[in-house]
Amino acid sequence: MTDKKIADLSDKELLQQMNKLRNGKIIDSLIIGFSMGVVVYSAVNGFNIFTLSPFLIVYLIVKNSKNNKILEGEIKKEMESRRLTKKI
Repeated sequence: MTDKKIADLSDKELLQQMNKLRNGKIIDSLIIGFSMGVVVYSAVNGFNIFTLSPFLIVYLIVKNSKNNKILEGEIKKEMESRRLTKKI
């Protein structure tokens, strides 16, 4: 996230951040699924560089998702303190 603190964000900005995180989860899931498909396909058709390289991509996505999970928790706490719902 930018240099703005979560408490300084407006209600609309908080909801936008939650939507970005949710969309990011969906995209990450698609990339992981595609990467595992590449691993399986290349393992069946012979081992090469494409067999193991998707594991690096999956590692980076999982590492980033841990940071996103922390950020999501902080945003949820702020939304609860403001008594926001997900609809605005």
